[in-house]
Amino acid sequence: MASETDPQTLARMATRRRFIGGGSAAAAALILGPAFLAACSSGEKSATDSAAPSVADDGSPATGKLRISNWPLYMAPGFVAAFQTATGLTVDYKEDFNDNEEWFAKNKEPLSRKQDIGADLVVPTQFMMARLKGLGWLNEISETRWTNKKNMRTDLLNASADPGRKFSAPYMSGMVGLAYNRAATNRDITKLDDLWDPAFKGKVSLFADTQDGLGMFLRAQGADLDNLQLADVQKAVDVIKEYKDKGQIRRFTGNDYADDLAAGNIVVAQAYSGDVVQLQKDNPDLRFVVPESGSTSFVDTMAIPYTTQNQKAAEEWINFIYDRANYAKLIAETQYVPVLSDMTDDLTKIDPELAANPLVNPPKATLDLLKAWPTLTDEQTTDFNKAYAAVTGG
Repeated sequence: MASETDPQTLARMATRRRFIGGGSAAAAALILGPAFLAACSSGEKSATDSAAPSVADDGSPATGKLRISNWPLYMAPGFVAAFQTATGLTVDYKEDFNDNEEWFAKNKEPLSRKQDIGADLVVPTQFMMARLKGLGWLNEISETRWTNKKNMRTDLLNASADPGRKFSAPYMSGMVGLAYNRAATNRDITKLDDLWDPAFKGKVSLFADTQDGLGMFLRAQGADLDNLQLADVQKAVDVIKEYKDKGQIRRFTGNDYADDLAAGNIVVAQAYSGDVVQLQKDNPDLRFVVPESGSTSFVDTMAIPYTTQNQKAAEEWINFIYDRANYAKLIAETQYVPVLSDMTDDLTKIDPELAANPLVNPPKATLDLLKAWPTLTDEQTTDFNKAYAAVTGG
């Protein structure tokens, strides 16, 4: 049996949980129906309206104060100070972005009236960024100031949520895959069907979140996430129900799968790559793999609300982060997957082990197996969540 995970590690993971897959929106939509999500934009622009027009750039240097709203534990020590020294700007940095839907509920009214929300740059998860963009509440990022945009991973550049990344700059990414205890499985896990090995009966867990739970099953069945139909989702749900009824699946989880993995109650679990990096410190027998049929990824993005008081400073911050040497310091702290390409050399200068860790710096072959979920309609969100809840019991 593996040793218990260090309490500080578990506390850190819980803080970083962050509803990355839009879980809170999913739950609310399932309970309250499409009216809940529709109400988020009622009385204002519809979600189909175009985003805010680009802000004219006179080429003058950025000055003054930059107010940033970010998630907890998403910044490296000394990074803000280094930016201030390099640019002469003053930064008011807050870790007050704790949940996408909570943030939206708090700020949608002032944003709808184009009133200052106390932040010049925010870091929503991609699905929330797409909602803000659709409502016309984001400014374009000037490419004349974002010269390091060329360092972005090409697979992130043309996301359906923001083609060409005119309104959003990916900040951190992560992988949804399978974590397993090699000492308990006595073999490597490589494909999704390995979950159904009779030897693992009652020792498999899946995510309760609809997108993170179903993504790899949809990919395995050849479904097109960009043109997903309810029939596709139901087909994946039917497979999961079959094995749940056979007793193969122990339970459906959030991040609390870590406890079961540590205790040996689970030998294979759907997992987030960043969590496994932390768990491996206590149990080196734990492995993480993206199934050979593919899986999904998540992306948090930097975006500039159209109520910003310092557009230029926000663009300066984005460009500073997109310098590979600077960004390597962030990755060394967060241990998420870089959104910049060719990070190996800069990560090696900080920590060769970090650069060699495929969970932090995955090879292209692994990245090619991943696809981010597109923005779903209110109807899709409700229907897909309802279908999955029928088997998860959520």
